[in-house]
Amino acid sequence: MDLELSAADLAFRDEVRAFLDARLTPALREAGRRMTSVFCDKAHSLAWQRILHEKGWAAPTWPVEHGGPGWSDIQRHVFFAECARAGAPNLAPMGLRMVAPAIMAFGTSEQKARYLPRILSGQDYWCQGYSEPGAGSDLASLQMRAVADGDDYVLNGSKIWTTHAHWATHMFCLVRTSTEGKPQAGVTFLLIEMDRPGIRVDPIVTLAGEHEVNQVFFDDVRTPKTDRLGGENQGWTVAKHLLEFERGGGYAAGLHAGLERLRDMARAEAVIDDPHHRRRLAEAEIGALAIDITERRVLSALATGGKPGPASSILKTQGSEQLQRLDELAVDTLAAYAAPHQPKAREAGSNELPVGPTHGLTAMARYLNNRAASIYGGSNEIQRDIIAKLVLGL
Repeated sequence: MDLELSAADLAFRDEVRAFLDARLTPALREAGRRMTSVFCDKAHSLAWQRILHEKGWAAPTWPVEHGGPGWSDIQRHVFFAECARAGAPNLAPMGLRMVAPAIMAFGTSEQKARYLPRILSGQDYWCQGYSEPGAGSDLASLQMRAVADGDDYVLNGSKIWTTHAHWATHMFCLVRTSTEGKPQAGVTFLLIEMDRPGIRVDPIVTLAGEHEVNQVFFDDVRTPKTDRLGGENQGWTVAKHLLEFERGGGYAAGLHAGLERLRDMARAEAVIDDPHHRRRLAEAEIGALAIDITERRVLSALATGGKPGPASSILKTQGSEQLQRLDELAVDTLAAYAAPHQPKAREAGSNELPVGPTHGLTAMARYLNNRAASIYGGSNEIQRDIIAKLVLGL
């Protein structure tokens, strides 16, 4: 098992670094630094996506026939790691990394021609309609109804925790089209235009004081059956395919970048030589290195035709919890200066003077937002059940 980069991969890494140095503007770097969750504001995300699209690098995981660069798993890992190291803002994942692979796998030729180019260019901006007030981890209990009426479905119900629904042009959505048999058997996958009459988006302000998520209400909303992805009552199959991509991606690069920020913060706050603080930094580094090695093992397996298997669940639990530990350490490093609530000062390009050091602006918001990291994408309790079954045979 070779865990080191080849000469060709090192040359590719240098190419990526040169591109980032040349095209990642100071404004975009600042937007990356000011991010308080895995999601970046739409304006900055799309600005970076346009630059990457011009280069042909907006969709590293896409096949060449749909506009992807044709990279290997190792090259994709290198690219994401270098973007994290450079502080690039994240691209919105709902279109590029989630619904697009589902459209490629289950869409008609007309759906692929209609949606994929607009996702790649950023012309369409997507949100995910899965969770409901009574259906979160137990997604099979969803109740939002879609009743067939001629060439349309008529939708009634609501979705909740819908990230960036207030900016989205489209939603990929799970709805109930049948109540017979197993709950999973009556679910259908729809692609919905967000400007249809009867859709209302209400904001949900998070613990961090930010408007990132929403509740979306559907009141007799009509959407054409031609925007169904896959067969009627076959949406669970589409959703499981999409979930593989929602849980995909690495943690190590972001954790290493976060550790560098923590070290700089500890120096600025004059706690870098405190033995207790140094021990916590060392523990965080050991955790990040363990995740890094595990990701490299997965990449090595993929390069020889293998599959991640339960390692994806291991990485999800350990990566999200290690992220939360870094957030806790940042708040502890800043002490009282982590507390002031100043969302305007956190905005990229803001000229509002912060209370306390600038490097502490995002610490508390990151801490609060990332409490959800161990819930979304499959809760860590469920991931541990998977690990117990597939690794320990329990």
